[in-house]
Amino acid sequence: MKKIFINHYSLFIILALCAVSCQPNRPSSYKGMPKEYTLAYEEIYGHCYDSVPYAVVALDLYSDGIELDKNHKITGTGYNLYLSDIFVPDSLLEEGTYRSDDSAGPFTFLPGRDYEGLPHGLYLLKIEESKVSSIQVLDSGSFVYRNDSLLFTLYYRNTYGSRAKYTCTFTGPLIPWQKK
Repeated sequence: MKKIFINHYSLFIILALCAVSCQPNRPSSYKGMPKEYTLAYEEIYGHCYDSVPYAVVALDLYSDGIELDKNHKITGTGYNLYLSDIFVPDSLLEEGTYRSDDSAGPFTFLPGRDYEGLPHGLYLLKIEESKVSSIQVLDSGSFVYRNDSLLFTLYYRNTYGSRAKYTCTFTGPLIPWQKK
């Protein structure tokens, strides 16, 4: 009888220790994502959709540690935040608040989507030694553009399926880049 008690007691201790030490870390945001970006391009597409009366631009932002070579290829280690299909009333990003939306209306941008393993819309690339090491699709959010400053509030699903918030900024002039 005593032997069974010790076995049950030992099993209880093991399970209790595992419950405490094996708890998954459930962060509210991805730990490596930068709070600030240091380089930003505004990609200019113009009126590229026949069914949409607004011009289209994209934002391509880079953290510390990332540079672009003469062919506009990413080198280094860091993060690349990308927002495609931002719908603007004229031809360039205008001051104001933009939100993710599928409507293609002014002051909106496409939310992030994963199409057969390829990110579209709004996503974050983690770059290690000039190669993409991971992709985080950001499913919704908004940003404010004022006085050469961008403030992003973005949302995504973390590895546990919970909705997480990501905020970041960029301050400085956007570098225009005409897409062909």
